Amino acid sequence: MSQPRTRSGGRASRRALRSAPNVAMLPGLSNTLPWCEIMDGAQVERIDAASMDILENVGVVFRDDIALADWRAAGAKVVGETVFLDRGLVRDLIATIPSDFTYHARDPRKNVRLGGRNSIFVPMTGAPFLRDLDDVRRNPTLDDLAMFHKLSHMMPALHSSAHHIVEPYDHPISHRHLAITYSSMKHSDKTFMGMTTSPKNAEDVMDMCAILFGADFMDDHPVTTGNCNGNSPLVWDETMLGALRAFSKRNQPVLCSPFVLGGANTPASVAASVAQLNAEALSALAYTQVVRRGAPAIYGHYLSTVSMKSGAPMAGTPEISMMNFMIGQMARHYGVPWRTSNTLGGAKTFDAQAGYESATTLSAVMHAGANYIWHSAGWNEAGMHCSVAKFIVDAEQCAMAYRMAQGVQWDDFDTALAAVSDIGPGGHYLGHAHTQENFQTAFFMPELFDNNSIEQWQAEGGVEITERALTHARGLLDTYEEPALDPAVDEALRDYIARREREIPAEDALNQTF
Repeated sequence: MSQPRTRSGGRASRRALRSAPNVAMLPGLSNTLPWCEIMDGAQVERIDAASMDILENVGVVFRDDIALADWRAAGAKVVGETVFLDRGLVRDLIATIPSDFTYHARDPRKNVRLGGRNSIFVPMTGAPFLRDLDDVRRNPTLDDLAMFHKLSHMMPALHSSAHHIVEPYDHPISHRHLAITYSSMKHSDKTFMGMTTSPKNAEDVMDMCAILFGADFMDDHPVTTGNCNGNSPLVWDETMLGALRAFSKRNQPVLCSPFVLGGANTPASVAASVAQLNAEALSALAYTQVVRRGAPAIYGHYLSTVSMKSGAPMAGTPEISMMNFMIGQMARHYGVPWRTSNTLGGAKTFDAQAGYESATTLSAVMHAGANYIWHSAGWNEAGMHCSVAKFIVDAEQCAMAYRMAQGVQWDDFDTALAAVSDIGPGGHYLGHAHTQENFQTAFFMPELFDNNSIEQWQAEGGVEITERALTHARGLLDTYEEPALDPAVDEALRDYIARREREIPAEDALNQTF
């Protein structure tokens, strides 16, 4: 008896195709939301004037002989390690920072624009612990880092694989930057971050980027991002300044990031904290242009307020939102892209506190108009651990924010409105042709939230969001496909790493800061 003929693939294959995870990266975000600008023009000028007064009369300490010599040559007043910056010099230097630029990824289809209304979401970095696929808090390994780079590659709203999302403790500290950079490059073809844990480590990252992209290409095209944290109040150290030079000399963007613990290393005042932070950021942004005029640079910061009960940093507070709004205004006042931190939380598990803190920060960040939106997935316990479950849900939250920031779509307004006449009073739209054509895209449908009845939820096992997210993460990893890397380039990267590991003693932890 002959078997009935079916179309190629059949119903099962079509069902599998529909249920396969969508891992295609969303284009860089063009944020259409109105910016929340809580200062008027006079208040912006007041912050600017206060910051310039700090730079001119209080000064900023640059604990680095090369930077001090550079500032003298640029015409700044230098007394010991303190640099006093004339506001005219500062304005002249920051005017040469590009207002926007394009990051070039290993896959050119994943290039992203940054600056103005163009933004990207970047995962968290720097966690000394993780909560793993079994939600167990433990020390991470290099395999755990690779897992997060793979998940970054597969989450549509994440535009970068970052760098040390978690610390790989099974690798020598002095060699870690090499393994971390290779993992970022190998397991994703999105843009990534480069380690700035010492000047030499930063040079190694630049050398590896030159192998991946070509030295000549790098000289004209941003391909990675460095981060340089200030020691607030008003200090930049040798490690960060040396790393900054390594990136800026090669025309690679640097996040110039004062580290604010409001009330501890800044005044107990929102406005005065922003004035100090602004001075600190401007001093480093200006220095990037002393190193190389026209090099891309990003106004950065890390914002937290301090609990006066315990001294612990807090996340999701109203003052952090206000500072984000104000810093967005200051960055736009100077015409430079700016970075913020996203989905931060102090909760110890992926609980309601984590959700509230992260949602509050995410909303403020989007309405502040941030460009480089860092720490967008996984951050918990004040950055002490990266949670796989939270990483997955945070990334979906970023996708929802992305949809909101795209604004209302008017393309089908007339055809959708015609359905009102077709249906009339008392009807429903579920069977209408317009609904059938658009139901999958008209409204965002979260994969990780359960909106079924409690009876259905209980019948399906009463699974809460942490386990749903972990199940989703396992499914993604089961279907992960490594993006092809040119074998010759891969071999050259491995050879470089092997040579540098021979040259750097494994026990040498000098100048390594994490």
